[in-house]
Amino acid sequence: MGNLNNTAEESTDLGAVLQNGREILLQGFNWESHKYDWWRNLEKKVPDIAKSGFTSVWLPPATNSFSPEGYLPQNLYSLNSSYGSEQLLKALLQKLKQYKVRAMADIVINHRIGTSKGHGGMYNRYDGIPLAWDEHAVTSCTGGLGNRSTGDNFHGVPNIDHSQHFVRKDIIGWLQWLRSVGIQDFRFDFARGYSAKYVKEYIEGARPIFSVGEYWDSCNYNGSGLDYNQNSHRQRVINWIDATGQLSTAFDFTTKGILQEAVKGQFWRLCDPQGKPPGVIGWWPSRAVTFIDNHDTGSTQAHWPFPSNHIMEGYAYILTHPGIPTVFYDHFYDWGDSIHKQIVKLMDIRRRQDIHNQSSVRILESQNTLYSAIIGEKVCMKIGDGSWCPTGREWTLATSGQRYAIWQKQ
Repeated sequence: MGNLNNTAEESTDLGAVLQNGREILLQGFNWESHKYDWWRNLEKKVPDIAKSGFTSVWLPPATNSFSPEGYLPQNLYSLNSSYGSEQLLKALLQKLKQYKVRAMADIVINHRIGTSKGHGGMYNRYDGIPLAWDEHAVTSCTGGLGNRSTGDNFHGVPNIDHSQHFVRKDIIGWLQWLRSVGIQDFRFDFARGYSAKYVKEYIEGARPIFSVGEYWDSCNYNGSGLDYNQNSHRQRVINWIDATGQLSTAFDFTTKGILQEAVKGQFWRLCDPQGKPPGVIGWWPSRAVTFIDNHDTGSTQAHWPFPSNHIMEGYAYILTHPGIPTVFYDHFYDWGDSIHKQIVKLMDIRRRQDIHNQSSVRILESQNTLYSAIIGEKVCMKIGDGSWCPTGREWTLATSGQRYAIWQKQ
């Protein structure tokens, strides 16, 4: 039942899960989930989540928020949200624990909505609730009396000044409290908003089993579309991971950006000039969390969506390749039984063939209509319209679907 390889959870070593390298994450929500009694819905799905082989479920922000989606937090110590009550959340956490699946909290600490007016007539004080900070907790660039931000601004709301010692002390205390409630993993929202050295401090202070940061900035585009070379883009993600003391992983936005163009008949994009995968997985796969879509890029926001008729090619790529793959709730539970079964089958092959976050990749073909590769010398795959199969009798077909096929060694 659930994740059999559970030694990492008991370990106190911050890097144990990354060294093990066999994570598969589920993003357990979309942009509309707050409308649907969410904690109760997820609790019912825990047995299926465990049986499918997910090691961790990323939950939506569970704290009190000004907006129903949870990304405008106010009282961080209130676990009553539009996703459900504290009691229902704790029941979900208990069920996840029972099935040996970790719970990942969405940590929204770049900004916080004030409760009362302070300096300049702005809502930049937090009177009357836990962590009752004054204006010095808010950056000077967003209307507070703190220092300038150590990152990019999230506009229109007070941004937290992480350079203040009292702020960091309070945040670490809150993160430790979340750990005590039953949260094991962290996803850092809007990680561009504050220095990665503070993420390092927060991870060291609260000791999550696994962490991932949302360091999302734009890929490199030119007049005719996406540049072939995205090295400067993936380097920025890598610099962020490095600055966390290598303690956090990061979402591989580079791979997403390239892959969603490649599946439109530009598979030459999937091989960099060195013959490696062109995303973060080509340079630092053990710290790269791959994904097809999330609540921002897909769902009803659709800021940067993966072509919907190509998502199985996307999953055939990320679930056979190194890195730490993430499956999106919508694709797994809302796009029909066939897609669900196909994703489970790919996850099953990944586990059985022991593909992990540092498996080797040998790219065989990358042309307009075809990409093929051998991963870990155990799995062979192709995506695209081009017909192709591996030479050699040792390969047998493990699964196939529209525009993808996977082989394994007998």
